[in-house]
Amino acid sequence: MHANAKWEAGAVDRPSIVDQVMIERRAKRGFLKDPISLDTVRDILNAARYSPSSSNTQPWKCHVLTGDARDRITAKAVDIFRAGPEKLAPEYPFFPQPLHDPFIGRFNIFRGQLGDAVGVPRSDKYGRLKDVERQFRFFEAPVGMIFTMDRNLEWASFICYGCFLQSLMLAAKARGLDTCAQQIWSLQHNMLREELGFADSDMVIAGLSLGYADNSLAENNMTNHKLDIDDFVTFVS
Repeated sequence: MHANAKWEAGAVDRPSIVDQVMIERRAKRGFLKDPISLDTVRDILNAARYSPSSSNTQPWKCHVLTGDARDRITAKAVDIFRAGPEKLAPEYPFFPQPLHDPFIGRFNIFRGQLGDAVGVPRSDKYGRLKDVERQFRFFEAPVGMIFTMDRNLEWASFICYGCFLQSLMLAAKARGLDTCAQQIWSLQHNMLREELGFADSDMVIAGLSLGYADNSLAENNMTNHKLDIDDFVTFVS
């Protein structure tokens, strides 16, 4: 029986498989240097392109970085960050200032867990800067991605983009790969625009690390608290 026929006939436990992939997906912050074939990357993106978008507008654009291009971009990003992190500003706000309850509480718990895992307490400003540099190296993942979007689109297109990025990360996980979506790459929009040659009309949404996770790292074994459904769902009948 063809795989699709098995799926349609119910021979495959669809909810179990899909749920397992969603539950097992985690942001990984350290990768092995094992290469990823471009055919695999294309397969992942080919699945993600079926993501929903408002009136099928499909706002996503993706730049896949490997080899020398990846190394060049990461080296420049680290140099720019070292030269003056205070000079870098994203193309859109990540959080309101100040971030308020209950979100600031969740933020602080997570940042504390991550700092403990990588051995960098929040009081260690130098250590925190060095840890940020790892992000600009795509956490050593062999594949880095940069995502852009036409800046003339409205905020609703960010919802579409979120669907696309989730689809991409789930497609990667289903193939035994791991990812880390990284808003921080928006800080490097000037350099990325120059290096990758996209138009001023495009804004940098995020980057993404893709590879085989190094699960010997403590930060890749963190357990993040997730809200129970009763904490965020209201059933109305």
